[in-house]
Amino acid sequence: MKALQFSVTVPQFAALKVLGSISRRFYYQGPLATVRLVDIPEPTLPSPDWVKLRTFVCGFCGSDVNLILLRDSPTATPFTSFPCTLGHEFCGEIIEVGSNVDGIETGDVVTVAPNLSCSARGIEPECRSCQMGRPSNCENYAEGVLSPGMFAGICRDIGGGFAPSVVAHKSQVFKLPGQITAEEGAMIEPFACALQAVLDNMPDKEDRVLVIGGGVMGSLIVQSMRALDIDCSIAVSEPSQFHAELTSRVGADHLITDCDVLCHTEDITGAKAYKPMLGKDILMGGFSKIFDVVGSAETLNASMRALSTRGVLSVVGIGKDVKLDLTPLWLKLQTIKGVYTYGYTDVDNERKHIFDIAIDFVKRKRVDLGSMVTHTFSLEDYRGMIEVNLNKPKHRAVKTVVSFPL
Repeated sequence: MKALQFSVTVPQFAALKVLGSISRRFYYQGPLATVRLVDIPEPTLPSPDWVKLRTFVCGFCGSDVNLILLRDSPTATPFTSFPCTLGHEFCGEIIEVGSNVDGIETGDVVTVAPNLSCSARGIEPECRSCQMGRPSNCENYAEGVLSPGMFAGICRDIGGGFAPSVVAHKSQVFKLPGQITAEEGAMIEPFACALQAVLDNMPDKEDRVLVIGGGVMGSLIVQSMRALDIDCSIAVSEPSQFHAELTSRVGADHLITDCDVLCHTEDITGAKAYKPMLGKDILMGGFSKIFDVVGSAETLNASMRALSTRGVLSVVGIGKDVKLDLTPLWLKLQTIKGVYTYGYTDVDNERKHIFDIAIDFVKRKRVDLGSMVTHTFSLEDYRGMIEVNLNKPKHRAVKTVVSFPL
C-alpha cells in the first residue's frame, strides 16, 4: 500500500539546512526530500492486544510541517525512529480485532489517541507518568517492544494515519458515536490537546486570558474555554485577519492583529508599562493566564512581559532553542507550564480520558470542529497539502486533511 513516509540522515539534514534557506520546496521535493510517497506492506497486529483500522481521514498537524522542514529541536530525536509513516490525527473503521481486545468489534468507527506509552510498549509495571494518568508524558518512549517513538506517526514500527490502514493498541482506541463525522473524528486529537491545556491552566470568570496564535490550536483553546462554560475575557493575538476573525466567531472578545501585544495589553487589562534603559517595556498588571501556541523567543518574551504577578504561562507551541529574559519570571512570581497532549482528569468525581470528554463535547455540539476542515486532499497530492499549510492565510485554510476512498 502507499504511505507518506518521513526519513532523514545527518548528511541530508546538513544539506537541507543550506538548500532550505533558498527554497523550502527542497524539503518535500527532489532527491533530498524528507518526505515521500512509498510502497509499504499492509500492517499486521503486533500482538493480540492490538486492532487494525481502515483509515477514513487523517489531519495534517503543524508538528508534521515542523518535522518535514526539520524545525524541531534535536533534543527529541531519542524518542523518534524512522523511516516512519506520518499522521497522528486520524479516524477509521475497525477491520481486525486482536484476541485480547474487548469492547471493540469490526465495523466500529473509532478515533485514536496516538501516544505509544507503557501499555502499548508491553511494559509492566507502568512508569510513574502513566500511573499518574498522563501516558502522553511516558518515561519509556524509547523502551519496550517497540522502536522509539512518542506516538504513532514518528515510530518506525507503528505507522501513522497517512496510509490506507494502520494498527492501534486497545488502550488507544475510542469509539465514535454515529452523529460524529469522519472529519470531526480526525479532529478529536488536536481538540483533546487544546482541552487538556485549558484544564491544566483553568481560568475562572475573573481571569483575563491571552491566546497567542489564532490558528487551529488557538481556535480550539478558545472553543475549549467556552465549552467548559468559562465566561472569562479572552484576547487572541494573530497577524492573519482571516484566522483572527475565526477565533472571534468561536468566543474571543479581543483581537490583536498587529503583533503589538504589549500595547494592547495596556488597553485590554489596564496594565501599566515601564520603559527599561534598553529593550522593550515591562508591564505591571496584565493577563493572568496566557496560552502561547507559537512558542518562539519573540512570543515567549512578550508573554512574560504581558503576564501579571502570579500569572501562569502555558507553552503550547513547540519551538526550538529560545533565549529568554527571565526578569519578569522572578519579578512577578510567574509560573511557566509545559504543555504536551493529554491524559486523564477528574470530572464530576469520575476519572475520564480527555478523548472521552472531547467526544462528548462534539456529540453535544458544544464545539464546532467540522467547519475547521477547509481543505481535503488525496494522499497522492501531499505536496499540494504542504504548500497550502506553508501559506494558510493566502489559501484561507484552517485544517487540512487527507481523505481516503471509502
